[in-house]
Amino acid sequence: MFFNYIHKALTTPIDEVSKNRNSCNSILIAFWLNLSLVFSIAYGILALQKAFQGEYVAQDDAREYVFWMQRFVDAELFPGDLIADYFQSITPIGYATLYKIISYLGIPPLLFSKLLPLVLGLVGTVYCFYLCLEICPIPGFAFITTLLLNQSLGFKSELVSATPKSFIYPLLLALFYYLLRGSLLRVCLIIILEILFYPLLIFISLGLVLIRLRYNYRWLCSILLLIFLLLLPYAFSYSQFDPVVTGSQAWIMPEHWTEGRHPFFDKNPWKFWLIGQHSGILPPLLPPLIWLGLFLPIVRKKLRAFSVVNLVNHKVTIIPQIIIVSLILYIAAHAVLLKLFFPTRYTVHTFRIVLAIAAGITLTAILDWLFYNYQQKRQFWQPILAVILVGCLLIYPNLSGRFPTTDYRISNASALYKFLQQQPKDSLIATISDEADNIPTFAQRPILVGREYALPFHLGYYRQIRQRTIDLIQAQYSPDLIVAKQLIQKYGVDFWLLESTSFKSEYLTSKPWLKSFQPVYSEALNNLSVGITPALAKLTKQCSVLEAANIILLKAECVLHPPQNH
Repeated sequence: MFFNYIHKALTTPIDEVSKNRNSCNSILIAFWLNLSLVFSIAYGILALQKAFQGEYVAQDDAREYVFWMQRFVDAELFPGDLIADYFQSITPIGYATLYKIISYLGIPPLLFSKLLPLVLGLVGTVYCFYLCLEICPIPGFAFITTLLLNQSLGFKSELVSATPKSFIYPLLLALFYYLLRGSLLRVCLIIILEILFYPLLIFISLGLVLIRLRYNYRWLCSILLLIFLLLLPYAFSYSQFDPVVTGSQAWIMPEHWTEGRHPFFDKNPWKFWLIGQHSGILPPLLPPLIWLGLFLPIVRKKLRAFSVVNLVNHKVTIIPQIIIVSLILYIAAHAVLLKLFFPTRYTVHTFRIVLAIAAGITLTAILDWLFYNYQQKRQFWQPILAVILVGCLLIYPNLSGRFPTTDYRISNASALYKFLQQQPKDSLIATISDEADNIPTFAQRPILVGREYALPFHLGYYRQIRQRTIDLIQAQYSPDLIVAKQLIQKYGVDFWLLESTSFKSEYLTSKPWLKSFQPVYSEALNNLSVGITPALAKLTKQCSVLEAANIILLKAECVLHPPQNH
């Protein structure tokens, strides 16, 4: 009897519940939708626990986009700062405006970045649930799909990053839903939101509109005109940080190869084309059950008599249409490398949604088949297998040890941040320490360079960052103090941050991204290997203004004018 109730609740379509259809439909939909939201909230809370596990915690990618928005709270922060100005220039206007409004309401950007993913997760869950009902009117199937999608998002950090890519899933799911509903005015609204929050999505929208509205000439022309007008400002815009790196330029840049700051190319063609993070066609998706979506064609053929398969309607054609558009854009992005940004931007997100929907249909159909056969034959392996499948669906994330994957970075350098916050707001810190990635966010002070901010995409920006990094490596490891003095005077450095192991060769080799800066990297490594002491190492005691744990902060003025007894 228990299994009968589960079977009925899971596979009952909303148009066959009872004669009082509206009331019962609402109850059934509300039950499964609310259960979907409960899981979304639960996963969001797990992420929030990591977000607030210390005083100085920030999501890895959020550090790039959130630090400069502290200007909304204090307009005097990062005055004339190259890094802040660059990231402000590449931030979508809608995303920046949202943070600006929230800042005016008294919520700091860093705090908002931790709360936003929970809201976006709930919005995506609602759209995913109703999108599934458009394809197959079984709320149990919609629940399974949203659960798989939320779990898959929990194994990656896109949503929790609170960066522009966090808006990808709510926007894509809303677009697919309104296309199936034929709500074309809302489709236009979603397209406008895409250009405001994550402009690359507009190409996916364009492809789907061309396929689905090819016979609706009036709406097709209207939406194409809208997309043209939205893209027009980008066609004629020019930034002080242009030009964008071309494919041929990226090919000769070590930054785009293995161990570089943003690796794309790989000498192994199988790795490059199949599983490359930015180039491969196969997305590394979890949980494992999501890959059941690959068996949907077999399940539709073998289990066509069962309700979930039988009730899948013609709107399911949006799945192959999404795949076709994604693959075309993937190939185009490879063909015009970096002009459409990285190819996987057009496949990994859409494939995750498509596989979740397909896996939801497949898993629901298998459970339907198992419960039905148990009612007919009373063989206990059937409910046991069903329980195993449901158990894997519900508890796999808890057993994986990787869920949720948030990439929150915790820093214990509170003494450093508090000290720097007391310094003038234009104080510039030079360092190759990993702590450089945290200083703009937690200390609200500019840095000369930092791995997190060394994005090799716009040459007008990266040429300056590259030169700064070369100069910094050379100055920090030169046996001649003149080189360090020249760096301080050239860039107006106020503080120089070192670590207790900064002058050991292992320190440099532990930072593979620095290998791109030749020949100064190899020269510094060779000098350390043969025992040549950098001039700066001799001033760590005399010029130190702060020592905490393994951090040593030098006053640049002292380096310029070292004590006479040195």
